[in-house]
Amino acid sequence: MERIPVSSSNLASVGYDASSAVLEVEFNHGGIYQYSGVPEEIYHSLMSAGSHGTYFDQFVKKAGYPYSKVG
Repeated sequence: MERIPVSSSNLASVGYDASSAVLEVEFNHGGIYQYSGVPEEIYHSLMSAGSHGTYFDQFVKKAGYPYSKVG
């Protein structure tokens, strides 16, 4: 999945696959995770958020989407 670099103290890059509703996040510490069942509007809001890390924490991580480490 192609990821787009973001300016964040926590996130390095973010990608999204609309056909499978999978959000892929690369963290600055090096881990890459895929979150399943994430609506496309969450991805767009994450990419336009003033703080990518804060938005991710509140609306993806704490929302409880299932995830797996892929890298």
